[in-house]
Amino acid sequence: MLSFWMALAANVLGMTVLVYFVYFRRHFRRDLVLAYIALSMGIFAVTLLLSGSGAGMGLGLGLFGILSIIRLRSDTLTQEEVAYYFISLAIGLVNGLHPDPAWFSPAVTAALVLVMFLADHPGFAPRTQRQTVTLERAYPRNEDLVAALEELLGANVLRTVVTELDMVRDLTIVDVRFRVTPSTGTKDFHGTYELANVPSQVPGGKQETWS
Repeated sequence: MLSFWMALAANVLGMTVLVYFVYFRRHFRRDLVLAYIALSMGIFAVTLLLSGSGAGMGLGLGLFGILSIIRLRSDTLTQEEVAYYFISLAIGLVNGLHPDPAWFSPAVTAALVLVMFLADHPGFAPRTQRQTVTLERAYPRNEDLVAALEELLGANVLRTVVTELDMVRDLTIVDVRFRVTPSTGTKDFHGTYELANVPSQVPGGKQETWS
């Protein structure tokens, strides 16, 4: 009985810290807060019931595997959100089994939360980013593609994966991983701008210069 209460407390406290103090403060997606809490508590409850019934744990894990696949395919999730999804599932599963000794489940829960806190820390590679870029020109040569991306992004391109190269429509779609370079100062820009959808006879609708 002691292991059950410790596992329940570990599940509640672990998910509170993981979701509210780690995930939400970094990713700001409120709908997934509810999803992670519901997933972990649901896994905890069903695993607890299956462990004390005649049904095998393999059946329960198989059912939740199917449910997790359906859930992941029902919405667009980033890879970071998928990681939090599986950690929430693991926390509910470990605490639902609550193996002896009683401290084991809380220790595993704390370790999983700590791993996510460190692995998803904003201080890790803060200038390294990833984007999918569509270029209105076909770049069959990687050297030309990298040069165009570095000029466009103002960054050091680390890796490119071309997902589509259309020579007919003169189009390139590329998955690019890059490192933003520190700003070296503000450049002076000169040009003109024109107010859109303003008739020329209306005062203030003329072209103006800026610098």
